[in-house]
Amino acid sequence: MRRIAVFPGSFDPFTIGHEGIVKRALVLFDEIIIAVGANALKKNYYSLETRKKMIAATFRDEPRITVDHYEGLTVDYCRKKGAGYLLRGLRTAADFEFERAIAQINRTIMPDVETVFLLTVPEHTSVNSTIVRDIIRSGGDASRFVPAVININDYKGEDL
Repeated sequence: MRRIAVFPGSFDPFTIGHEGIVKRALVLFDEIIIAVGANALKKNYYSLETRKKMIAATFRDEPRITVDHYEGLTVDYCRKKGAGYLLRGLRTAADFEFERAIAQINRTIMPDVETVFLLTVPEHTSVNSTIVRDIIRSGGDASRFVPAVININDYKGEDL
């Protein structure tokens, strides 16, 4: 049986923290689907298509990683894709408490999907999409916080 993991998130934008979690998880899974959550109620800085392009560029040389999007419950998406695992990154104790609650609810809804947590490396603990997005919005240099293949200046925030 193939070990398929879904790494869900808004990824607005995709950061070096996200990249690090996915790269480290490749030893655990046969396939990782990076699933961009499409939430019509949320105002994103980057469009869904732009976020998917950024992520695809980051992993263009890794055939075991695919990029997709979904709406609705993450566990329903896992069922649709035949994924037995949800991959989540943890930066802080607050992340753990938040993610633990979601993982327990997900397990109640769909017991055969296991959530796997990976801790970020210490140097990525302070990196989060909200801060990186604020740097970009303010015209600052966010290049050290996004994957090296992403030239943030090539992507404009469409959904301002």
